[in-house]
Amino acid sequence: MKSLLIVESPAKAKTLGKFLGGGFSIKASIGHVKDLPKKVLGVDVENNFKPEYVVIEGKGAVLKELKKAAKDSERVFLAPDPDREGEAIAWHIAEELNGDSDKIFRVTFNEITERAVTEAIKNPRRIDMNLVNAQQARRVLDRLVGYKLSPLLWRKVRRGLSAGRVQSVALRLIVDREREINAFKAAEYWSITARLEGQEPPVFDAKLSQIDDKKADIKNESEAKVIVDALNGKIFTVKTIEKKSKKRSPSPPFITSTLQQEASRKLRFWAKKTMLLAQQLYEGLEIGDEGSAGLITYMRTDSVRTASEAQQEARDYIIKAFGTNYVPEKPPVYKSKKGAQEAHEAIRPTSVMKTSELLKKYLSKDQYLLYNLIWNRFIASQMNPAVFDQTTAVIAARDESGLKDKSPDAFRPASCEFRATGTVVKFTGFMAVYTEGIDEAAEETCLLPPLKEGAVLNVLGILPKQHFTQPPPRYTEATLVKDLEAKGIGRPSTYATILSTIQERKYTEKLEGRFKPTELGVVVAGLLVERFPELMDISFTARMEDNLDKIEDGSSEWVRVIKDFYVPFDKDLAEVMKQPGKVKPEDIPTEETCEKCSKSMVIKWGRHGRFMACSGFPDCKNAKPLVAQSTEHRAQSTEIEPTDEKCEKCGSSMVLKSGRFGKFFACSNYPGCKTTKSLTLRISTGVKCPEDGGDIVEKKTKKGKTFFSCSNYPKCKFATWYKPVSKNCPKCGSSILVEKKTKKEHILACLKKDCGYKELLHTVGNEQTAEAAV
Repeated sequence: MKSLLIVESPAKAKTLGKFLGGGFSIKASIGHVKDLPKKVLGVDVENNFKPEYVVIEGKGAVLKELKKAAKDSERVFLAPDPDREGEAIAWHIAEELNGDSDKIFRVTFNEITERAVTEAIKNPRRIDMNLVNAQQARRVLDRLVGYKLSPLLWRKVRRGLSAGRVQSVALRLIVDREREINAFKAAEYWSITARLEGQEPPVFDAKLSQIDDKKADIKNESEAKVIVDALNGKIFTVKTIEKKSKKRSPSPPFITSTLQQEASRKLRFWAKKTMLLAQQLYEGLEIGDEGSAGLITYMRTDSVRTASEAQQEARDYIIKAFGTNYVPEKPPVYKSKKGAQEAHEAIRPTSVMKTSELLKKYLSKDQYLLYNLIWNRFIASQMNPAVFDQTTAVIAARDESGLKDKSPDAFRPASCEFRATGTVVKFTGFMAVYTEGIDEAAEETCLLPPLKEGAVLNVLGILPKQHFTQPPPRYTEATLVKDLEAKGIGRPSTYATILSTIQERKYTEKLEGRFKPTELGVVVAGLLVERFPELMDISFTARMEDNLDKIEDGSSEWVRVIKDFYVPFDKDLAEVMKQPGKVKPEDIPTEETCEKCSKSMVIKWGRHGRFMACSGFPDCKNAKPLVAQSTEHRAQSTEIEPTDEKCEKCGSSMVLKSGRFGKFFACSNYPGCKTTKSLTLRISTGVKCPEDGGDIVEKKTKKGKTFFSCSNYPKCKFATWYKPVSKNCPKCGSSILVEKKTKKEHILACLKKDCGYKELLHTVGNEQTAEAAV
């Protein structure tokens, strides 16, 4: 009698089939099989918050097949992903099988390789209820917050809104940053650079660092002019030269958060896209004659631990490719952050011998780019540090006589020092393979000529330059993920969902790749911070994550954690619900006069954004769409939507705006650039082309029939009549599915003819209460 192995996805099942042979049958649950119900709370708050789990719509047939297969099997191995969610899936499947518990086992593997899978089957365990309870606690918390707060937002702001426990705090970070930016007052300052020449080339620049033994602080042009005048005629001599050797160590191999950050910096991938591609690389892809193979270890991890076998394989490769001087005497050991799940490994290739170039012909463009990033980072992490020779020259400016300037001007400097730093790479080390991206500009260095202390330098010019202090930058996906992790908000496995959720709900938008809160987002965040300060408190949210970790390690009880949160939360909610009135942005006065009653018009806030209305309401009910003064921008609302389009005139991002004749593209650099164009020819769907990674856009034929094609046409010929959906095919791994509607059914289907995957869609009624996603 065969054994049964149950995994989450068909793609993983296909890969595992190669390793287990004829003694196993492999089935896929296709994710969760049970969850809280959609249309009711599903949590009994009067009975220790007992969750009411129901079979997910469409999963009845899957469970029936699993039950039949389990009944005919000698042993059942449950192998969903090795994390809390995977443990909960295994628990729910075990409950539904109703079989002899002695024959049901849990197995996990960090990578889908023959060695890892065989070892897991040899060492099965029972379901870990601490892991299950940690997942239950998070699910119940999020359900309580989502279902309880959403009706409040409907009443206080507008219908259809929703809130979540973690993404609301992420929204607060973005709103707080925007307030910092708006409150920022730019301050003027100046720098002074001396262009100097030694006995030998090259010419180099040195920056003024000290004035009269104090740090240079030049506030305005007049101060800069006094200093430049004072420096004219001064002799510039080399005061000191400091030479030292510096080492730069490689970054550790990727964990979930650092992979998302680096993919954002270097590849411009959204966190959601990064995780989707990583899932494909983990579960397995067709690699020529080898068949389906898992290419990376599990991608949801916060541990930088690496298996010794993988380190040895990397060392062997490095010695062969670069030489023995590129590997350290002992394999490096990286320290994970406190609370990391050390049972998991870092994200690395399952075999370094499967180089990026070797696999390139088997992978899509985006799969290759991400795999190459992971491969390079891991190899670099096992290499020696890079070594630099750094030279810092301090240069004094003095009078020819050597005496101080006795000018009566109180500000006129008596002595000035300049500093120049040059760095030369002495040994490339890990940098031969990889260097980590940065979020902010690094300190400038230059190439210095040979210099000696006491040497007199030729002054080619004194260059003053005006600067202004800059406000804190808006968050990119990389910097937001970095901040979320640093503050302990959410967990790496939830970051992609958090970032996509706050955009899907129109609480934030992206301008030139950075998060900006919408007016709606500011209103919602303001209401929640004012009425639920503890829920929106960053340290409170971090402590809740710690509590979930304690449930997982068995040191805390999940019902107590939920109760401690819910009792004060429910009390605060009841008080807020009693208070009358709505929360909305203030009206904006205008100089326009009402044509009906001659009173002034104001810009009001409504369900669909801003609009123009008479200030005499309710006596005068005159209202109209918000009309911009510019004829180029016609009638447009202040609500805009970011797009991936680029302005052909200035290169800035294009945004979608609403006008008298519907939506149109407009340059985000308005009024500096007034480029607009019609939307009728192409509308971005937000879905990436599976063939070349371009945007899939909505177009119309000459007869007005809608179709979808790649924005890179005619270079890419991808096109379909069906609306694309950014969802990975569970069967073949294709990066998109399409919606198909007939009189009999509404389904999601795979476009690949030889795949045949499809799933039934169900329309949700308007009465359904929105639930938080994280």
